[in-house]
Amino acid sequence: MKNRNFVFLMLAATLVSFIVSVWLWFFRENQLEAIFVGIWVPSVLSFATLLQVTKK
Repeated sequence: MKNRNFVFLMLAATLVSFIVSVWLWFFRENQLEAIFVGIWVPSVLSFATLLQVTKK
């Protein structure tokens, strides 16, 4: 169950990052910040994968 909670936490973090990025792009019209935050999505997923692989 601990591993499952970690996966949900990482997916939630990526979803929040994606939503903030879209919000910055369309509603704040701040493209540079939106791109910066959008880069967090693959970074968080990569970090989560790294942690999962090193746990085994």
